[in-house]
Amino acid sequence: MRMRTMTQGSLSVNDVTAAPLAQQPRPLLQTNSALVQLSVSDDPDRTADPRNQQQPQNREPSQRFSPEVNQPTRMEKQTEPSIIRIPPHHYIHVLDQNTNIARVEIGPLTYIRQDNEKVLFLPVRMIMVPPRHFCVVSNPVARDDDNQVLFDQSGQAKLRHADLEIRLTQDPFPLYPGEEVKQAVTPLQIVYPDTALRLQALLDFEDDEGLKRVAGDEWLFEGPGTYIPRKEVVVLETIKATVIRENQAIRLRARKEGKDRGGVQRVTGEEWLVSKVGAYLPGAHEEVIDIVNAFILTDKKALHVRALRPFKDAGGHDRRTGEEWLVTMADREAHIPSVAEEVVDVVDVTTLNSRQYCVILDPVGPDGKPQLGQKKVVKGERSFFLQPGEQLENGIQNVYVLSEDEGLVLRAVEAFTDTEHDGEEEEEDPEEEERRESGAKRFRSGGIVRRPGDRWMLRGPIEYVPPINVEVVLKQHAIPLDENEGIYVRDMKTGKVRAVIGHTYMLNQDEELWEKELPANVEALLTSRVDPLADRSTRFPTGDGVPRNKTRVVTFRVPHNAAVQVYDYREKRARVVFGPELVMLGPDEQFTMLSLSGDKPKRANVIKAICLLLGPDFFTDIITIETADHARLQLQLSYNWHFDVKPASDVAAAAALFSVPDFVGDASKAIASRIRGAVASVQFDDFHKNSNRIICSAVFGFDEKMAVRSSLRFPQNNLIISSVDIQSVEPVDQRTRDALQKSVQLAIEITTNSQEATARHEAERLEQEAQGKLERQKITDQAQAEKARKELLELEALSAAVESTGAAKAEAQSRAEAARIQGEAAVNEAKLKAEAMRIEAEAELPPHLTVEELRLGIADIIGESHDPPPPPMAR
Repeated sequence: MRMRTMTQGSLSVNDVTAAPLAQQPRPLLQTNSALVQLSVSDDPDRTADPRNQQQPQNREPSQRFSPEVNQPTRMEKQTEPSIIRIPPHHYIHVLDQNTNIARVEIGPLTYIRQDNEKVLFLPVRMIMVPPRHFCVVSNPVARDDDNQVLFDQSGQAKLRHADLEIRLTQDPFPLYPGEEVKQAVTPLQIVYPDTALRLQALLDFEDDEGLKRVAGDEWLFEGPGTYIPRKEVVVLETIKATVIRENQAIRLRARKEGKDRGGVQRVTGEEWLVSKVGAYLPGAHEEVIDIVNAFILTDKKALHVRALRPFKDAGGHDRRTGEEWLVTMADREAHIPSVAEEVVDVVDVTTLNSRQYCVILDPVGPDGKPQLGQKKVVKGERSFFLQPGEQLENGIQNVYVLSEDEGLVLRAVEAFTDTEHDGEEEEEDPEEEERRESGAKRFRSGGIVRRPGDRWMLRGPIEYVPPINVEVVLKQHAIPLDENEGIYVRDMKTGKVRAVIGHTYMLNQDEELWEKELPANVEALLTSRVDPLADRSTRFPTGDGVPRNKTRVVTFRVPHNAAVQVYDYREKRARVVFGPELVMLGPDEQFTMLSLSGDKPKRANVIKAICLLLGPDFFTDIITIETADHARLQLQLSYNWHFDVKPASDVAAAAALFSVPDFVGDASKAIASRIRGAVASVQFDDFHKNSNRIICSAVFGFDEKMAVRSSLRFPQNNLIISSVDIQSVEPVDQRTRDALQKSVQLAIEITTNSQEATARHEAERLEQEAQGKLERQKITDQAQAEKARKELLELEALSAAVESTGAAKAEAQSRAEAARIQGEAAVNEAKLKAEAMRIEAEAELPPHLTVEELRLGIADIIGESHDPPPPPMAR
């Protein structure tokens, strides 16, 4: 196949050399014609629905010639129909391949294609623009004054290249070769009321009203109306009117120099407000920046405003840049800030009741200017707004209402004459009054002169509002004190500290509470909850109690049979207080701290205490001794002690109690030394047998009669040791201790083995007894079983005997009866024989036998004859 390309203008056609037309099969052409007719006429949706007007163009990517797409291949050329039926309002483009010119064929028409012609596309529907619609066609054809299409010499329709044409409602029209639909059929834009289109001219033109528009001009098309587009105009945006309500305004800015809707000349960038209620449609050169809401002013709200540039405000006052002022309800009820001012803040009303006041710093004067550095006191009842630059010092304050037990300490900030409280000075003691009369105050007619720094006190009952040149230093309250309570007070002028005890007291202007500091150990003992008597075994007191108020007089309750030493560092003397008593320290007094030995063996500085217990009590110590045969032993001894002192004794005897700081350690060391010396001269056996006597004699010593004393006395502090108790004696040598330990372990092991053997023997005995009981129980059970078996066999034998003898019993009875009868007969026969023989014998008897003998003989015979026969033998 050989391909040749021809180009004419903007059109190109591919000439394809194919087989002659005579060689194409005729039935195939007829079939294709039928297919064309069905594809156009049998589509009801495309014919009836006007919305499908552009479907053919959408199907064709371009209505211009596209040879690469439209030129048929060899197979397509063979199948192209020769007869094309064009329905009404349809059209086709036919290309004459000889002249390379395309033309339009409009239906209804039956078109017979020539061999040198080519149908570029199947029949498509014409473009139909319904009412109130439009479309945009690019590269439109040129027309004459009669609206007829212009053609060139070759018959090609002339086009206005790179031009646009807006076509409104008209009869359906085809697209000529080269025309394109730039914008599909679109409804005309309806501009509603309070709406406008911002338009811009793309080209210079003259509109229908005769106005000349220059490219770049902008104007508005305001509604209501229908906008008919032009090719020289572009729609930039749709502008909606802004609704301005009551107490609202809109802020506008000029895009370029010109006049606004009110006819006021505006420059580029200028801003202004429009507050007229209603809908406002900004002009073409105006833009809405914001909607400004008015600030509603009430009797409790005001507006703090600052000027951004010089202008005249709504009240007609000239304002300078940076000037600040207050807009209140007295000026207007609603304030809309202009473009030349800004709202700094919303100021709330300041309200004072009859028991309140405030101090205003930098108050605004009558001329409206702030008085810098000044102050102003405002008393209630009153309501006001703080002006710009004003502020409250310490906010709203309450009026000082003083009762009888309250007072105010005041100080003058600057010199002034006090005429408000003349004659209300507090009553002072003579020394204070004398100091005041030395020139601290000068009196003038009508008041008291106060100098800067002067202090005075105002006592109640009174209501007081301090002026601007007076400062309230503090508010004093009377301190109620019981007879056992007190406070430390220091005079700030002389520095003297004194204790006030037992009555209610209120500090004056030159006095303050003084905090008394105590050593840490004393502080811990005072704040702890340890009872010196009941908890005397506690070594380290816990500081979990309530912290001490250091301005209160230090008190300590001395328990019974105890003593406390208090030393006055100012008077250089000490005093001893015996319990039960309450100790109250003066400003210069301190407790004497006792640091006693403790633990076993005794260690120094273990027990800290304030009070000294007088006993009787005991303490335990462990000492190590060595006998004469070098046997080292460890003794644990307990000593009973007490102090031999009477509370009513002299001061020297009482002070002697605290002369020894650690009486426990001193006594323990002295007694241990005596015991070591006494034990070192005796043998171990002797000490073991007579340990109590040796230790007691060593501790207490002997009197003049060589008897052991009853106590040991220490004269330095009158400490008496009354008895010694030996609690334990243990060897110190390790080998001796190991041997003793082994013997103890051996004894324990022997005892353990013996107990195990006893337990084992007892267990075996119990087991044998249990086994014997079990065997005996088995035998008993077997005997009972055999007995029961025997009884069963007897019962079985008896039953068998009864069963076997049942039949024979009757026979035996009958036989016995027969034998009885026989025997009776025999007896009768024998009796008769005997009678006969008796008679015969009587005849033969001697004559001396009596009749009675005969009778007895006859009775014996008769009795023998009546005896029953023996029973028969059982089988």
